[in-house]
Amino acid sequence: MVVVILIVAMAAAIVFPRLPAPEGNRLKTSARNLATGIRYLNDQAIITKNRYVLHLNLVDNATRIAKLSSTGDELPPDDNFITRPLLEQGVTIEDVNLPSQGTLSESAVKDVPIVFGPGGNEEGVTIHLKAGDKQMTVIAYPAGTKVKVMDGYQTLEGGEETKP
Repeated sequence: MVVVILIVAMAAAIVFPRLPAPEGNRLKTSARNLATGIRYLNDQAIITKNRYVLHLNLVDNATRIAKLSSTGDELPPDDNFITRPLLEQGVTIEDVNLPSQGTLSESAVKDVPIVFGPGGNEEGVTIHLKAGDKQMTVIAYPAGTKVKVMDGYQTLEGGEETKP
């Protein structure tokens, strides 16, 4: 009996440290959800010729999507996919980089709107997510050409950037 318990304990000691951390799983899921949401908004805007806006709330670490009317008013989305949350609990938006505005963080602005028009997202965006000590980057290139999800804190050029 002692030998069996010893073998099980040794196996657990080897396997347990190799299991992914829960915050790492939430971070990867959130990054993939955000990338999928951006791709979907690009496609919807191009196909339907409507305008959409993705709001990134840097204080509450939440996302909200709205359809824009011809007068610029925000309408509730008419699609269930758009209404689902994109970020998991415990995942924070570290900062957002827009070429026209630079790097925006919670200390600079609460809400970052990203507009998708008939040509897709016009300027591209880099979004840095964080959970615990892990970071991931979502880069959406201009005009909806592609969206990348990468480990770590990456710049639009794809090079590793060190945080101050």
